[in-house]
Amino acid sequence: MNLPTVALFGAGGKMGARLARNLQRSEYTVRHVEVSEAGRKRLKEELGIECVDVNVALADASAVILAVPDTVIGKIAASIAPQLKPGTMIITLDAAAPFAGHLPDRPDLTYFVTHPCHPSIFNNSSSEEARKDRFGGLAAPQSIVNSLMQGPEEHYAVGEAIAQTIYAPILRSYPMTVEQMALLEPGLSETVCATLLAVMKDGMQEVVRRGVPKEAARDFLLGHMNILAAVIFEEIPGAFSDACNKAIEFGKPRLMREDWLDIFEPAEIADSIKRIT
Repeated sequence: MNLPTVALFGAGGKMGARLARNLQRSEYTVRHVEVSEAGRKRLKEELGIECVDVNVALADASAVILAVPDTVIGKIAASIAPQLKPGTMIITLDAAAPFAGHLPDRPDLTYFVTHPCHPSIFNNSSSEEARKDRFGGLAAPQSIVNSLMQGPEEHYAVGEAIAQTIYAPILRSYPMTVEQMALLEPGLSETVCATLLAVMKDGMQEVVRRGVPKEAARDFLLGHMNILAAVIFEEIPGAFSDACNKAIEFGKPRLMREDWLDIFEPAEIADSIKRIT
């Protein structure tokens, strides 16, 4: 596969517009598809991009990026599959729909899944623009995870090159299976991380309710998140005090069920993805 002509579906959406901006800086030929008038207007006004009809976009496309919600990936993929020639690469930006089996039964197509890790909280970039790029894809380096779900092995490099373009600048790129990607999201990033962060905010709101000034509680929590995370994730050398270690020893069973790690069991991951898709 030579440098692909890319059809970008959902080009005017929140994620799609980010991808369109980075693809615009590349040497790829891109056909943009967007169903909403607001999305088409955004692309025209912000990037000078004109969208095209689905048939035009797919006519010479050798790679199709589905920058659309998980809930409609299966429907869109099924609708365009009859127009895709053998060897065409479908790229999804999340493992949920592929894991759930929502892609068409077309062994002659290549399925490539890629997802950003987003810039680390230990983002020590020198520029202010990079430090403020929390999501990634603008100025802050971020790592990505990729899976060649089906297709010739040589297509991995093609998919990875597109992924490195749409999520640039890239720190590291990791190959893995779709099942491993599902462990990372929704398992690790959403079920664990997002939930525990929401719990931390609940805790902050509770101490505010009990009389602590909100600004002080927020500064105190975010500052401790910074240093505690740096030590726990070995970003810096350090050790907790005996008092902190005792608080963790007591706090874990107080806050977490004994069987909480079961959320990573295949059936639990499958149930979570079923709810998402």
